Amino acid sequence: MDNIAILLVEDTQAIATEVYDYLEGEGFLVDYAATGRQGLSMALARDYDVVVLDLMLPDISGMDVCRQLKQLCEPVPPVLMLTARDTLHDKLEGFEAGADDYLTKPFDLLELKLRCAALSKRRFLHSKQETLIGDLRVNSQQKSASRAGQPLNLSNTDFAILQALVESYPNAVSRQQIIRKVWGDDFPDTDVLRSHIYTLRQCVDKPFDKAMIKTIHGVGFRLEG
Repeated sequence: MDNIAILLVEDTQAIATEVYDYLEGEGFLVDYAATGRQGLSMALARDYDVVVLDLMLPDISGMDVCRQLKQLCEPVPPVLMLTARDTLHDKLEGFEAGADDYLTKPFDLLELKLRCAALSKRRFLHSKQETLIGDLRVNSQQKSASRAGQPLNLSNTDFAILQALVESYPNAVSRQQIIRKVWGDDFPDTDVLRSHIYTLRQCVDKPFDKAMIKTIHGVGFRLEG
């Protein structure tokens, strides 16, 4: 686990100390912030492989911290939300805010370590200009994609949606996340996303035996390698 840099944002001292000591003992490089604003400042000043983020912070909510991390940091770090809020609604809200993973308290330290390690590998995968998922190849710099060696003729908008799916792989990306990433505040109509998902599937899935773009009921969409 050498050289995996973790930012831990947690205001409960006992939990922070336990997590910090454990991850450091496992070979991670760990920085610690006790407030949301401090965490944001540290994340903007240094690249982290994973941000472990509590939701209940004393100054600003973890949801707001997560949104700002995703908007302001370059490169964008994966975010693991660490919280006692364990309802499906809470988890959906977290993923819509941009969380990459979600672990509820109480938690096992070994599971936390394994999830951080997995997220760090995904960040390395996504940092490369070209990403390969199954037989789908996506080049973010050239804005091109191919499947099984066949070039995919995608519009700019369809490619942006595909890129959002790639960046979230293997997790789902919510409809709201796609809308914010592709259209920002200028989303024209609720049927536009549905139309683009249809045309994207016509290119990515229809000519091939296996469909890769899956609908996750109540959440959004994900790629299946």
